[in-house]
Amino acid sequence: MVIAGYFGATGAVSAFTVASTAPKMLYDFLIGGMLSAALVPVLSDYARLERNHSDAETTGESHASYTQFGPNPELVRLVGALLSLSVVTLAALALLMAVFAPQVASLLAGGFDDFDPALLPLTARLLRLMAPVVWFVSMAGVLTAVLFALQRFTLPALASAVYNLGIVASAPLLAGRIGIASLAIGVLAGSLAQFGLMAWDVHRAGLSFRLQWSHPALARIVKLYLPIAAGLIVAQFQVGLDRRLASGTGVQSIAWMSKATTLQQLPLGMISVAISLAALPRLSQQFAAGDEDAYRATLARGMRMVLVLIAPLLLGLGLLAEPTVRLLFERGQFTVEDSAMVVVALEVYLVGALFAAIDFPLIYAFYARNNTLLPAAVGLFSVVVYGAAALALIEGLGFLGLVWADTAKQAAHAVSMLLLLHWKVGRGNRARRPARASGTSKGTQRWAFGTTAQTVTMILVAASSMGLAILWLQSLFEPGGPNSLGKDLAFLMVGGGGGIAVYFGVLLAAGQPELRQLSRTVLGQAGLARSE
Repeated sequence: MVIAGYFGATGAVSAFTVASTAPKMLYDFLIGGMLSAALVPVLSDYARLERNHSDAETTGESHASYTQFGPNPELVRLVGALLSLSVVTLAALALLMAVFAPQVASLLAGGFDDFDPALLPLTARLLRLMAPVVWFVSMAGVLTAVLFALQRFTLPALASAVYNLGIVASAPLLAGRIGIASLAIGVLAGSLAQFGLMAWDVHRAGLSFRLQWSHPALARIVKLYLPIAAGLIVAQFQVGLDRRLASGTGVQSIAWMSKATTLQQLPLGMISVAISLAALPRLSQQFAAGDEDAYRATLARGMRMVLVLIAPLLLGLGLLAEPTVRLLFERGQFTVEDSAMVVVALEVYLVGALFAAIDFPLIYAFYARNNTLLPAAVGLFSVVVYGAAALALIEGLGFLGLVWADTAKQAAHAVSMLLLLHWKVGRGNRARRPARASGTSKGTQRWAFGTTAQTVTMILVAASSMGLAILWLQSLFEPGGPNSLGKDLAFLMVGGGGGIAVYFGVLLAAGQPELRQLSRTVLGQAGLARSE
C-alpha cells in the first residue's frame, strides 16, 4: 500500500522490484531451500529429547539436570559451526553483489532498455544499496532454522512483519528527498531489525555463539542440500527468466505482477506455509523415531487443515478482487488502469495458489524424510513446464502469458508431488517396518484418504454456499455509481465477512473435525487468557 501510494506502478517500482529480487534469489538458493530441506530436519534431530537423554547418559549427567541447565552440547557446537561458516560466506557474497551490480541488473532486466534507458542504471544503484541485505536476511534464516528446531515459532513469525515495517516507515520519511531509494533503505533497515530479533530469541533459548569451523552434522546437511541446490539453480533461472521476459513486455509489467503476487502470497503465507513449517519439526522427529503411523497422521491432519482454511481465502479473494485491489492500492500514484491490470493478473495467480497451497506440505513431508532428491527433480520438471508455457504464451498475452505459465508450473509441481508422495510413503512404510497386526487401521495405512476425501467434499459444499452468499450480498449494494473507499470497505466487510461466516457455518454444522479442533483450541486459549 505504501509503495503504491508513493510511487504507483511505474518503471521505478519495477526497477526496485528487480533489485530486491536479487537478494531474495540468493537467500532462496543458499538458505531458504536449505532451511526446510536440511537445516530444520538435522537440527531437530539434535534437539529432540531422546538425543538429549542419550548425550546426558554419555556424560554421566542425569537427564533432569541436563535438560534443566542447558541445551544439548552437540546442538550448541553444530549451531556454532553453522553460524561461523555463514558469517564469512554470506559477507563475501554480499560484497560480490555490490561489485557486479550492473551486470546483475542487465541480466535480470535487460528488456528495460527497449523502453527507458534510465531504468537499468537505477536498478544497479538500488542493488548496491541493498547488497548488505543478503547477509542480514540469510543470517536471520539460519537463526530461524535453529528456532524452528527448538519449536519456537512466535518471533520468527513476527520477523517478516518487522522486515516490511522498514519500508512502511522509510517511504513516508524519505520518499520526498531520495525518491525510490527510500524503499531500498527501508529493506536494509528491515533486514537488520529481522536479524536482531532472531539473534535475541536464539539467545533467549539458551544458545550462545561459539566460533567453530567443523562438525560431523555439516556433511549430512550438505548431502541433503545438494539435490535441492541443483533444483534451486533451475528454479532461480526460472525467476530470472520471468523477470527478463517481463521487462520486455513494458516497464509497468513487473510492478503489476508484483502487486498481484503479494496478494496471492498472503493466504499462502498465513495458512499453507505456516502450517507446513510448524509441522516440519514434528514430522522429522516422527520419521527419525520410525513412527510411520504418527508421521502419516500428522501429515494428513496438516493437509486437511490447509485445505479447510485456504479455500475461503482464495475464493473470497477471487470474487472480491476488484474492491480489494482498489481498497489496498488505488490512491496517490496508483491509477485505475493499474488496478485493472493487477486484478486480471491476480485472478490467474489464484488458480495457481490453490495448487501451491497443497504443494507446501507435500514438499516438507519429503524433507522430513530426509529425501530432497525427488522434490528437486519435480522442481526441474515444473520449470520446464513454465518455460514452455511462457515462450508459447508471451507473444499473444504479454505479461499475462507469464502469469499463466506460473500457474501451469504450480499445477505440474503439486500433482507430481502428490503422486510421488503417495508412492513413496507406502513404499517407505514397507521398507522401514511391517504393518502391525493390530492398532493400525487400513485407513491409517492409506493416510486417511477416506477422511481427506470427505473433507474435500465438505469444502466444496461450503465454498459453493459461500460463493452464493457473496453474490447475493453483492446484489444488495447500490449498482453502478462511482467507486469509493467507503463503498469498497463496506462491501468487503459485508460480502467477505458474510461469505466466510457461511463457509465456516456449513463446515461446523457438518462436523468437520479439523475445524472443530481449531475452534476448541481458540476458545480454550481465549478462556485461558481470561482466567489469567
